[in-house]
Amino acid sequence: MFAPSAQKAPRQSAPGEAPHGVPGWLVALLAVATGMTVANLYYAQPLLSSLSRVFHLSTAAAGGLVTLTQVGYVIGMLFLVPLGDRLEKRRLITVLLAVTTVALAVAGVATSFPVLLLASLVSGATSVVAQILVPFAASLAPDHARGRIVGRVMSGLLTGILLSRTISSLVSDVAGWRYVYLGSAVLMALLAVALRVALPQHAPTTSMPYIQVLRSTARLVRTHPALRRRGLYQAAMFGGFSAFWTTVSFVLTGPRFHYSPIGVALFALVGAAGAAVAPLAGHWADRRLARPMTAAAFGVAAVGFAVAGFGGHHIVLLALAAILIDMAVQTTMILGQHTVYQLDAGARARLNSAFIAIFFTGGALGSQLGSLAYHAAGWTAVSALGALLPLLALAYWVTELRQPRASATNRGATSRGTTS
Repeated sequence: MFAPSAQKAPRQSAPGEAPHGVPGWLVALLAVATGMTVANLYYAQPLLSSLSRVFHLSTAAAGGLVTLTQVGYVIGMLFLVPLGDRLEKRRLITVLLAVTTVALAVAGVATSFPVLLLASLVSGATSVVAQILVPFAASLAPDHARGRIVGRVMSGLLTGILLSRTISSLVSDVAGWRYVYLGSAVLMALLAVALRVALPQHAPTTSMPYIQVLRSTARLVRTHPALRRRGLYQAAMFGGFSAFWTTVSFVLTGPRFHYSPIGVALFALVGAAGAAVAPLAGHWADRRLARPMTAAAFGVAAVGFAVAGFGGHHIVLLALAAILIDMAVQTTMILGQHTVYQLDAGARARLNSAFIAIFFTGGALGSQLGSLAYHAAGWTAVSALGALLPLLALAYWVTELRQPRASATNRGATSRGTTS
């Protein structure tokens, strides 16, 4: 166990520790915790068809539940995650998980769609615990292994996103949609206790008043071009990702495939194979291959959506598309976070706050645009939208090649510090 104010990992490996100095059990716990908390944002996606019938909604209106949950996440990223630099992290994590537990319980007993929307907004905001834990892991890791540690924790996050759909489908098929939320409420309560007991205390990295912490977050966005660029890259990728997973359940349960909730669950499980790329992405980040592998990921995502367009009639192609898209999104996320964490070691929670808020805004827009596109013109329109977004990101990436000194400039800013 780390000392109460520990900020860095031990220099030598102890029994049970990995060679990079961070205990393996702690990395595993952080990965599981991020996956469990971020899953709260996606339980609703395979339930949209059921919720449409229960609350007598159109597909576009039901898709608004996913959008509002992600809007809540953006709000939490902007106003709660920066507190990870200002407050002791273990206490902050415990409080947020307690609020998440209550919100999910309310969602599980909701008798009207507006109540479900409000509860989802709150649970989305407080589920940002996942994005407090990721910079927590980055702070514990030594410089030479930070990409690998973040990659392993992030593999838990993407696995949680993808398995959430499988779990949600299975539970709703067996016990009904309410038990999806009530079960998650129980899991969040247990997770709060486990993290309270197991996590080391982590002292604040700044003593600035809360309002100044928020202002400094905005200042970081203005100061670091790499933060803005990486946020926009991921906004495009996550927008496509959200459009795909928000609407694919309509395709699977529709007249072409007639899938049951269990069939949708199994399909989502296939998509979870994309999480396997996370350790590789972390390795690429540590080897300073972020720029070329980012471009490659944009290309893979565009190909994935092209395949998805044909997959509306062939389940194997649809599954292949899901894997390609998930791998590409996971790769750009880890490469982006690794780049962002290098900008200022004393402001990682705020940097992560800005990064995630930017790209989750893209995800919320992608969910809503995907629902509207499917409602207006079907799966072909969703596939076209999804392919367009990574191609736009690739076009923006080309402009990065004209600024070869950008990375060096940002590294210089790191050495001077930007938190004051």
